[in-house]
Amino acid sequence: MNVPMTEYLEIDLDTELWHCRVCNHKVGSARKPYKEGLLVYARDPREIHKPILNPAYEFTFAPDPKWVMIVEYYCPECGTMMEVEYLPPGHPPLNDLEFDIDALKRQWATREPIDLTRIAGPEPAGVDYCAHSHGGRAHSHSKGGASK
Repeated sequence: MNVPMTEYLEIDLDTELWHCRVCNHKVGSARKPYKEGLLVYARDPREIHKPILNPAYEFTFAPDPKWVMIVEYYCPECGTMMEVEYLPPGHPPLNDLEFDIDALKRQWATREPIDLTRIAGPEPAGVDYCAHSHGGRAHSHSKGGASK
């Protein structure tokens, strides 16, 4: 049974694997940090937060890359951005999600799978909530905004 854990991640309790909720790519063991199975892009913070003042000045209000980096994590299959974190240079990735897999299995043993179409509700007519790219690949989203 697949259990949604975040907007873009779920855990398959049968195989104990993290999966991308957009393309169902197997990210890695659910007993390990999900970030280990993702693509990582460490960004210079000045790319995201442009300097307000002339860069010739020492202080431009842009974050100093000697003090902070922006780390983005992507699904290696579809390119969906899973997480972003601000870290000091050289700092290891944060382990932001850690679940007791055995307790989750016991908890979900008697539950029905989640029907995401019932949770999300219908999209208003003419509204496209998927105005983003999945690595140039064609994709579809079911009614109600649930991605598969």
